[in-house]
Amino acid sequence: MPEPRPLWRTAVQPRWVGLLALALAIAGAMTAMGVWQLGVYKSKTAEATAHRAAAAPVSLQSLFSIDDGLPAKAVGRQVTISGTWGPVADQVYMSDRMQDGKNGFWVVTPLKLSPTDAVMIVRGWVPSVTDPAAKAPVGPVSLTGSVVASEAEDSSDDAAKGRVLSSLRIPTIVHLVKYRIYDAFVVQTSPAASPAPAAVVPPPPPTDHAGLRNVAYAFQWWIFAAFTLWMWTRMLQDAHRTPPELTAPDTDDSATPYAPTTSASITATDATGTGMTGSSTTSGDATAPGTTGPSTTGQDAPSAGTTETDTSGAGTTEAVASSGDGVPRGESGVDGMKGDQGGERVGPGGTVSA
Repeated sequence: MPEPRPLWRTAVQPRWVGLLALALAIAGAMTAMGVWQLGVYKSKTAEATAHRAAAAPVSLQSLFSIDDGLPAKAVGRQVTISGTWGPVADQVYMSDRMQDGKNGFWVVTPLKLSPTDAVMIVRGWVPSVTDPAAKAPVGPVSLTGSVVASEAEDSSDDAAKGRVLSSLRIPTIVHLVKYRIYDAFVVQTSPAASPAPAAVVPPPPPTDHAGLRNVAYAFQWWIFAAFTLWMWTRMLQDAHRTPPELTAPDTDDSATPYAPTTSASITATDATGTGMTGSSTTSGDATAPGTTGPSTTGQDAPSAGTTETDTSGAGTTEAVASSGDGVPRGESGVDGMKGDQGGERVGPGGTVSA
């Protein structure tokens, strides 16, 4: 019995080498996606936010464009902004904001960076919207602040009632102004001219649950990558168990040898003229010496018989009919055949009495 073929002989075939390269490329892409999701999670943690907050201020435009959404790397960063305060009518207030144990409002004022672009600035806290410090400033200004994201709570209903909102959300404010605004707020940390609202501490980013979701995505991508390589290994093993040389060959019906068939029909007549007919069919590759056919008895003789004998592979058949007078009849041409009262049937293998 031949020794089994080693697995590596199948693996080095061009087909399986190509499939391995494809599987490695797909698994590599999926692994990279998992690493990216893990990086997104790390960028959302409180430790990462604190690290970004300690970095030196940069311009807001260098972090992201007004046409883009807020990236995780920009949350908590200190930025510098220069522009002109927007229209007084576009200033809004955030209700239910605590400061030193007191409930009040955050004052949010637009800062125009160009005639068509602006960013919303959280200037500080006031006890009421009628406080003198809540008056909207005018003119050019340069300030420093911390980037914060929108809050999750929807306040669309509040926007329909006025300028006091319950949630700090860009999707709500964007419908209250006639220019484009950045997808972020900037909490002012630099001193402002008096009278000014009290400075507020930037809120922490809402990243606890979102970060865990990114970790789940990362593991999902890595599982997909491992499954891709496992599928290649499984397919290789299946192909190795059934090598091509062991598959069943196709059968060709045309290769089957033809066996000719010879049919012979014999008619014998007994002494009374009654006809008896026998038939024999033999194939060219079969020899049936001494084959004895059925016996038939005529009305005027005690017995009459027929003998059918195949004397060669060519299908030659002999028939002998004998009547009651003991004279054999037929076409065998055999001399000396004698019949008694019952008649005789003689073949190459001997004499058989009926």
